Amino acid sequence: MSTAIRLLAGLGNPGLQYQGTRHNAGYQFVDLLARRQGATFRNDPRFHGQTCRIRAQGQECWLLKPTTFMNRSGQSVSSLARYYKIPLQQLLVAHDELDLPAGSARLKLGGGHAGHNGLRDIVSAMGSRDFWRLRLGIDRPGDSRQVVDYVLGRPSRQDAEAIEQAVEAAADLLPEILSGDFQRAMHRLHSD
Repeated sequence: MSTAIRLLAGLGNPGLQYQGTRHNAGYQFVDLLARRQGATFRNDPRFHGQTCRIRAQGQECWLLKPTTFMNRSGQSVSSLARYYKIPLQQLLVAHDELDLPAGSARLKLGGGHAGHNGLRDIVSAMGSRDFWRLRLGIDRPGDSRQVVDYVLGRPSRQDAEAIEQAVEAAADLLPEILSGDFQRAMHRLHSD
């Protein structure tokens, strides 16, 4: 089975009040991919989200922004994956990551959800955690009781610029991601 990615889901919360928040780093990533490819998202109620298709290096891929709010992301991701018969190995989920410093990005196959409600719901809906993740670092607040307000808040100017740079660096890897050359993509991304 090919590991070429056919579905790239960016996690976030819909609505203007969440635009630019740390929790919407996944949306930020797929929005950039769509802009670079000249694609436009459209509402797609059957998939509980906004979708568009892109093509790069001869590979086609769905981009998805669930509009179900973060803790129901699995409903959106699983409905599109099942409809188009996209296996887990061809799914990549881009999400914010508290355990990485702002400005870093890491690719990873499988693993737990580390308390991320979007990942938790996708694992539950898909019945497995064996899918690719693009972890976009947002750093962690000093006090664990502040996590909810922190992820739903806007980053400082310095952190926002760092997150944007990480998103751009990850978007530069689109050819490798779509072709399934994750070794090369990880080498490029993780050596920055």
